[in-house]
Amino acid sequence: MLLHIIARGKIARSPEGELLDRYAKRITWPFRHSELPDVGGKVPPPVHTPVREVLLDERGKLMSSEEFAALLGRWRDEGVRECRFLIGAADGHGDEARAQADHLLCFGRMTWPHLMVRSMLAEQLWRATAILAGHPYHRSG
Repeated sequence: MLLHIIARGKIARSPEGELLDRYAKRITWPFRHSELPDVGGKVPPPVHTPVREVLLDERGKLMSSEEFAALLGRWRDEGVRECRFLIGAADGHGDEARAQADHLLCFGRMTWPHLMVRSMLAEQLWRATAILAGHPYHRSG
């Protein structure tokens, strides 16, 4: 299953970009990162179908790493071929986008800059795939 982060704004050369790259290289599943302008631009069509869309949103569900891994594992096992993670600009996502999403995910009640959210999401994707593979990196308990 392709894990695809689609984010508004440019990460460019930055410490957050380096961290995103570091975790992206560790993810053993297919991975893609796409950027959109802060305003305008169209979300690219899915590379594969069936697809699930996850919006990173303050109204989303708080999940443990194990719950997140289980969700990805369930979608993979159901035949989902692409999971898209959409990160909005400063104003987040509109009501229509939230209503159409398959899942709303929250990284806590605090507001995070989109650059940090990308690197945090990449780490959680790596952690989730490590959990599903039984890798010792993740220690639950």
